[in-house]
Amino acid sequence: MAKSSEDLSSKRHFHWTNKVSNQDEEEIPSSNAGDPDITYKVKAPEPAAVAPPSTAAGPRRKLQAIAVSRMRSVLTAFTKNRSPPGLGPRVIGTLFGHRRGHVHFAFQKEPNSEPAFLVELATPITGLVREMASGLVRIALECDKEGTVGTMAAERRRLAEEPRWRTYCNGKKCGFAARRECGAKEWKVLKAVEPISMGAGVLPRSEDGDGDEKDGEIMYMRAKFERVVGSRDSEAFYMMNPDSNGAPELSIYLLRV
Repeated sequence: MAKSSEDLSSKRHFHWTNKVSNQDEEEIPSSNAGDPDITYKVKAPEPAAVAPPSTAAGPRRKLQAIAVSRMRSVLTAFTKNRSPPGLGPRVIGTLFGHRRGHVHFAFQKEPNSEPAFLVELATPITGLVREMASGLVRIALECDKEGTVGTMAAERRRLAEEPRWRTYCNGKKCGFAARRECGAKEWKVLKAVEPISMGAGVLPRSEDGDGDEKDGEIMYMRAKFERVVGSRDSEAFYMMNPDSNGAPELSIYLLRV
């Protein structure tokens, strides 16, 4: 009876036996107490087939990248051609006008570039020359901020693109100023003083009979200015002295209030 108990215990405690075959099969000994020689064959799971990477995704992504790159270049070129010329921290400023005419003031990024800011002041140029001869001159141009609200184009308008200004010279109101486009006459004056980096003088009368001979010769003053941007609604231009001594003789302020 004791022997029978030992045999039963040994049959209960069985061990696994792996048999490797060419078909990758495993044989598991049976735990059946009645017939220990019976084995079960369990076929090992075959590895899942891995799908090859799609060959069409690569060229498709390349085509999309090329299309996006071309679209960006077209938009950049369009924006560059449509946007007006900007100004940097150093600009060229030119005051000019006929002897019996009004003052024109232009700011250029380079001596030969199109003016980014050109206005005509109601002040006679002879009066401005007298003010500058007496000492320092401060010119303030003010426009209304309320006038820029209402349309998206007006709200995105830069300060130098405002069409109308109130003018103050050394604290005294002296009329209005209006933004002008650089026409043939204005461009002719700027081309005439292009080689001049700093100085003042008189240009001779035009000999082509353009109808402005009654206004006399053209007086001009040209110098480099330092541009300081305070905010979206304020900019200042200070005339740079060659010796860098003392305060600037001429300062111009653009304010949107």
